[in-house]
Amino acid sequence: MVTVQWMIDEVKKIIPDAEVEISDLHGTGDHFHVRIISNFFEGLRPLQRQKPILNHFKSHMANNTIHALDLKCMTPSQAKDIGDTVFDPHGQESEFFGVHIRRPKKEK
Repeated sequence: MVTVQWMIDEVKKIIPDAEVEISDLHGTGDHFHVRIISNFFEGLRPLQRQKPILNHFKSHMANNTIHALDLKCMTPSQAKDIGDTVFDPHGQESEFFGVHIRRPKKEK
């Protein structure tokens, strides 16, 4: 099981100056909301911000150690304006109008 601290440490390997907030959405160590705040993101589009993070965690997602990452990558001024960003597509607190892709489990 992956821990919140491990996730923070891994993100800081990519963006050392980042303020990183992690929520283990289900307490299972495989569904995470990851909020990364850094000046590094200034001038970058959303996908450009997420790509280095996704590339870093790609192998962990491929072997299903991590099942879901909800990434919010923002500058300090955006973080101040946006407020809370935690979202759980499996949660019951609100109706979901987005895309959530489930990969079939591979048989061994």
